[in-house]
Amino acid sequence: MKEVIQSYKNKVVQIATPLGSGTGLIVSDHNIIVTNRHVIFGNNEVVIKGHGVPKQKVKVIFTDATNDIAFLNYNSSIEAVSISPHDVVAGESIIAIGHPLGLEFTATQGIVSKAKREFNNVDYIQVDAAINPGNSGGPLINENGEIVGINTFIYKNGQSLGFALPSGRLLELINEYESLYPNRSSSCHSCTRISTLEQAVDMYCQNCGTKFQEDEFNFKPYLPGVVQTKIENILFNIGKDPEISRVGSTAWDVEEGSSLTKITYNEKSRFIYADAVLGTLPKENLGSFYEYLLKENYDIDNSTFSISKQNVMLSTIIYQDDLNEESGAEILGKLFSLADYYDDILADQFGLIMNKN
Repeated sequence: MKEVIQSYKNKVVQIATPLGSGTGLIVSDHNIIVTNRHVIFGNNEVVIKGHGVPKQKVKVIFTDATNDIAFLNYNSSIEAVSISPHDVVAGESIIAIGHPLGLEFTATQGIVSKAKREFNNVDYIQVDAAINPGNSGGPLINENGEIVGINTFIYKNGQSLGFALPSGRLLELINEYESLYPNRSSSCHSCTRISTLEQAVDMYCQNCGTKFQEDEFNFKPYLPGVVQTKIENILFNIGKDPEISRVGSTAWDVEEGSSLTKITYNEKSRFIYADAVLGTLPKENLGSFYEYLLKENYDIDNSTFSISKQNVMLSTIIYQDDLNEESGAEILGKLFSLADYYDDILADQFGLIMNKN
């Protein structure tokens, strides 16, 4: 079973948008990433990252409101996953794979509690495997490693009630879309026929005349708030891509060499927090390790070493009214550089266990 799960490590990516995150499955023989529509809705482009997949922007090319499915345009040379209709039976063991709650590559095991459960005229597979926010769009596989569905939603008022769109329906959607690739398109929620952006005149389905949901094709651009705009301008001015860094409406992940700094803006407290988690505490020579951190704290301006549980962090805090683009670029730029410098020093000299970005 371990080998089956590991075989999906380079096929499952994390998806980040200004409004949240989710999971996507790379389907290399069709040049797409499959995910849920609710994960990406409101965006023409999203950011993906995975094992062997560098952080990058990809385009949304297909949405289906009825089945809550979306495709992203992505070319990959990895070994193709097998998507074909696989019937499941109640009691069958299954595994849900994804990136729940922003955590990297998690697999949860369970059983099929009902092979067919209808919601809004769509048949789903009901499972008891733990499916959390962020799992949406990830694969549901059986013990043979075959894809039996795409994890889609949970029932909030019940425990361990998750639902996945069956692989057979997913394959039908892929085949229906193939003739239109790579044109931006969407399935009508009424007649289910697919229309491209050019065919959906004035946002009405060319087949039945039903109006598509507002922004189904042309999403309004994301407009960050005043403080968020300042932060993103600062990132841009020091050579970072704000859209690649953005992992939420008030959060950014910034990579510099081997370090990762998480920036969050707390609108309630009005503070911007920038925390570079350098790694976990070494198991030996803690006395000399702490002595080194205290000495460096005395010499560093605007940033401070701290220990949070086992995590060694280099951080800075800026009050929003004190934030301006010139000083912000100096403070954050120095933090990124120091984080990349110190994680290597602490690992080489003191045995710090570095994090893997």
